Amino acid sequence: MTTDDRDHRPASGEDRRPALDRHRRAAPDQDRRGAQDADRRAAPDQDPRAAQDADRRAAPDRERRAASSAAAAAGAQVQRRRRQRGMSQAELARRTGLSKATLSQLEAGAGNPTIDTLDAIAVALAIPLTDLLSRESAPTTFHLPATAASEDGPTRELLRRISGGHSLELWRLRLPPHTAVDGVPHAPGTVEHLLVASGELTAGPVTDARLLGPGDLLAFAGDAPHLYRTGDSPADVTVVIASPAIG
Repeated sequence: MTTDDRDHRPASGEDRRPALDRHRRAAPDQDRRGAQDADRRAAPDQDPRAAQDADRRAAPDRERRAASSAAAAAGAQVQRRRRQRGMSQAELARRTGLSKATLSQLEAGAGNPTIDTLDAIAVALAIPLTDLLSRESAPTTFHLPATAASEDGPTRELLRRISGGHSLELWRLRLPPHTAVDGVPHAPGTVEHLLVASGELTAGPVTDARLLGPGDLLAFAGDAPHLYRTGDSPADVTVVIASPAIG
């Protein structure tokens, strides 16, 4: 074998080992960098899916909050209407077939009543189901000033809508000049409506009385102290008293 042949012989096992070791040490770094690059390339595709998943996970929470709000409103109405009728929880539970604990939980806003449950309560309270689904709070003073009539024909005007479950009484009140009358509070939940036919008077809750003239309408809580006062002229007033029906 010539000198040139020896120079081109394959490297021995010892010569190859350092090169292999260098290759093995470099491989993990290359794998990690490759994985990181793959993650970065995949991230834009994954983000929309992750956002959709988050929305789906959040949806039940939003629905539960909305349901809880509606249940709390219904519970407040049940309690309000029951108290207006002077009915105990035990009596309402007996009439509906619900347990007193269930009714107490419902009124506290912690229940989740079905429509059938609310319907049974509405029947027991002698009110429409829609009254329990209303988010209306206790009645406040409502003053509707008179409007001018049309000269071209009849003028029809809805003055006030009274919800179901009420017993209505229609009265005519005529007061001479300089007359003062203190109204006796009616049953809890009563709403009194005054429609002035002629004259002027000051009327309404003691803490929120209003000056009224012909054509004016005033509605206020009739279960609180109220008054009627005339000045120099007499007044002719139509009075509608809406009290919660009992039975």
